[in-house]
Amino acid sequence: MQSKQIVSLILRISLAFAFAYPAINALFDPSSWMGYFPPFVMGYIPDEVLLHSFGVLEIVLALWVLSGWKVKVPAAMMALMLLGIVVFNIPQFQVVFRDLSIAGLALALLCMPNPKRGRGARINLDA
Repeated sequence: MQSKQIVSLILRISLAFAFAYPAINALFDPSSWMGYFPPFVMGYIPDEVLLHSFGVLEIVLALWVLSGWKVKVPAAMMALMLLGIVVFNIPQFQVVFRDLSIAGLALALLCMPNPKRGRGARINLDA
């Protein structure tokens, strides 16, 4: 495996974990995660439905980025989501500052060159 492929794989696994963990943990401790939603999105649907719907989106993005298929799309979405979390939670910056580093992972994937198109079906770990 080439070093570019290894770097891509490490970035994708790290990013997927950062998105999967909150979604899974919210199943067991939803009250710990509700405070990160900005007030303007609350109240339209029940809070736990909002939380777990967002969790489904996080899991879908985590699996997508792990798959290696068109990685730039989920990477861009993940970076925007993380930056949004930081912007809308400035009073909690002591906690959400780490989201800027995770957004950096997503941006790094976004900036990586596209894989070379080969002939035939093969698994390409390069993002």
